[in-house]
Amino acid sequence: MKENKKVSNISTMELITAENLNETQAKLIVLATKATDKAHAPYSNFRVGAAVILADGQTFWANNQENISYPAGICAERVLLSYTHANFPALKPLSIAIVAKKSDNTGLATVTPCGLCRQTISEYEMKFESPIEVLMLRSDGSVLKADGIDQLLPYKLEDLNV
Repeated sequence: MKENKKVSNISTMELITAENLNETQAKLIVLATKATDKAHAPYSNFRVGAAVILADGQTFWANNQENISYPAGICAERVLLSYTHANFPALKPLSIAIVAKKSDNTGLATVTPCGLCRQTISEYEMKFESPIEVLMLRSDGSVLKADGIDQLLPYKLEDLNV
């Protein structure tokens, strides 16, 4: 009889205070925060913004786009990565920041990328053979930093043959 095999994956992320962000990280958080104000979220009023820096130093931002035909809306991260790859397909994304504002407008909400966004980030990491730093602003103003999508998506579709 063949013995069962255990598979485990440990994820460690860094919690960074706002004053300890580097210049690029701080800039991406500011851009993602600004992007939340222009989100199209008339149904949930839950506004999400994302900002990215590409390998050549260009920064871009985007936000979630809801649709009355729920769940046909698009998350901020996928809007952003789709736009940058469609327009700059040779430039790898280095870091992405994600910020959300509560639907009741009382402040920030702590979010991580959804499953679809995690897989999308994974696709670009595979394409460019390089991890993408993921910065997630928390409601207390600190930032949770993942050094790559593996920390948020330990078993990606390409890893299922463990």
